[in-house]
Amino acid sequence: MKSTLALSAALLLSAILVAPEIAAAAGEENPTPPASQNKSNKDTQTKKKKDKSSSAEDFLNGYHAAYKLIYDKSDYEGGIAALHALGYDDNADVATLLGYASRKLGRYDDAKVWYERALAADPNHAVTWSYYGMWQAEQGNLLKAKDDLEKVRVICGNTDCRPYQMLKDVIDGTVTY
Repeated sequence: MKSTLALSAALLLSAILVAPEIAAAAGEENPTPPASQNKSNKDTQTKKKKDKSSSAEDFLNGYHAAYKLIYDKSDYEGGIAALHALGYDDNADVATLLGYASRKLGRYDDAKVWYERALAADPNHAVTWSYYGMWQAEQGNLLKAKDDLEKVRVICGNTDCRPYQMLKDVIDGTVTY
């Protein structure tokens, strides 16, 4: 299991070094797994640690599978179904990805709900603010998109972070995501 994680980390790092714009443009590829829930008070500490590790690994594997469906295969419906199957719709990374897939399907009302849900879970989630700003721009509300761009700048602490650059490019009309 450790070698699989190490290999995954090495592959991700390689992808980021070779094509950082591709890796970063796709949102949060490695989200923080949600805290696991204990199923029984009779579990031993060792059992709890094993369950928590397994639960985190299951979450990450499921998230990565959904991520690939959405970003690599443009299978937005399949990605949405896979994300819902995780059972963590209130996780900021999951909700952001649900919003992105909904937006790509033209379901703007759904996308708005998911972005707001993500921000309720993590008000400082730069990728969510960036994608929500893109949603605003697509709705023709460039003033609100610029407000969201400023929020991303404050969260990142500069204008060099990828979520800032992505939203700026959309506002400038040079790129769509």
